[in-house]
Amino acid sequence: MATENGADENAKTDGKSQAAGKTEGKRAVTPVTVTHPENVSIESIRLFREPPWMLRLTIQDDRSYLRVKIVRAAPLSHPNRYICILDTKDEEICMIDDPKLLESEMADIVKEELDRRYLTSTIERVTSVRNEFGTSYWDVLTNRGEREFVMQNASENAQWLGDHRLLLVDVDGNRFEIPDLNALDKKSLRYVELVL
Repeated sequence: MATENGADENAKTDGKSQAAGKTEGKRAVTPVTVTHPENVSIESIRLFREPPWMLRLTIQDDRSYLRVKIVRAAPLSHPNRYICILDTKDEEICMIDDPKLLESEMADIVKEELDRRYLTSTIERVTSVRNEFGTSYWDVLTNRGEREFVMQNASENAQWLGDHRLLLVDVDGNRFEIPDLNALDKKSLRYVELVL
């Protein structure tokens, strides 16, 4: 018994020494420290375009991101606060609680990106709506042409802006406004009522 245990221990030790021997002569790997999104201060970030069509981010004393995108964390309840900067995998890099605290050049970039991303289209006619398990699939005619979009949970993503004015937000955060429900044709109105 003792011999078997001793042999096992020697084999384990030999394996460790062989593994250690393989790494001898090579540089030790330094672990990468990643700044957690909650620990990124607004003073340490720099948003810029380089080249002019590509948005980049550098976090002081940490890292640079060659391509980022800016999204609203709460597009309906707080459209001008809580802005997320995401990497190419849509993972959060950092959150900006209030973009007004940014330097003017970066605040302008944030505003431009949000305006481009959350462009509001005006719905002129609803061609069709299909409801499946709380998700609605819309075909509409807007002031920018025909569009298709998907909206989940109408109780959260359909917001009344007045007695007859309605804002719909799709799964990508795009906004579709119906300025006056009474101005829609009867068929379009029936489709809207199906969802709401």
